[in-house]
Amino acid sequence: MSPNSEALLETEALTLRFGGLTVLRDVGLRVAGGEILGLIGPNGAGKSTLLSLISGALSPSRGRVIFQGADVTGLRPHQLARRGVARVLQTPRCFPGMSIRDNVAVGALFGGRDRSQARGAVRLDPDFLLELMGLSDRSDEAPEDLTLQEKRMLEIARALAMHPRLLLLDEAMSGLNPAEMQEAMALIRRIRDELGVAIIWVEHVIKAIMGVAERVLVLNFGQVIGVGTPAEITANQAVIDAYLGVGE
Repeated sequence: MSPNSEALLETEALTLRFGGLTVLRDVGLRVAGGEILGLIGPNGAGKSTLLSLISGALSPSRGRVIFQGADVTGLRPHQLARRGVARVLQTPRCFPGMSIRDNVAVGALFGGRDRSQARGAVRLDPDFLLELMGLSDRSDEAPEDLTLQEKRMLEIARALAMHPRLLLLDEAMSGLNPAEMQEAMALIRRIRDELGVAIIWVEHVIKAIMGVAERVLVLNFGQVIGVGTPAEITANQAVIDAYLGVGE
């Protein structure tokens, strides 16, 4: 699938200050419909903070967030969820006392696109989403019985049940072995290709990002130091000096 050239998400001069500390400075990015954008950078570069601004968990000190052509700066997470933005955090949180299937179904109570806009009504079905995440044979079990990685898959399924246009993955695949990461890469492609969801993926495994994303944005000390195709980023001297290193 080729990404739609029309912008789904844009940020303009996004800046966040905590007292005298500037965490993000003048960050501008653009995500097209159906695009996978990789977001990389050293620890503390501001990657999760940027996702918090996009998802409404934080409000910027300056700048704007534009989603589907509307200024959504300052909207809260539940309001952005209704517009079609879903976020998956690194640490999963499940609803105890509910089955795995019901945990996914909770996501359908929130969300963006209606059935007429979704790429097939099946994408709203918890059973389909559990199959997508490899959890269909455990749908009646309690989420407490899942492994950490299975809980992460449950989090993604619940986020997709919100039928988002944009999925924010905040290190949701961390700690995977090489084989598991290959499966995760295939899953991210499938989410985009089959469900028509644009993705911003924060990940420290550079080969995974470079193998999936159409474009990569690099943050360092809260500022954008590079944006482009994977080939362009791996050849960017500023990115090599700040993050990739000569070994990459």
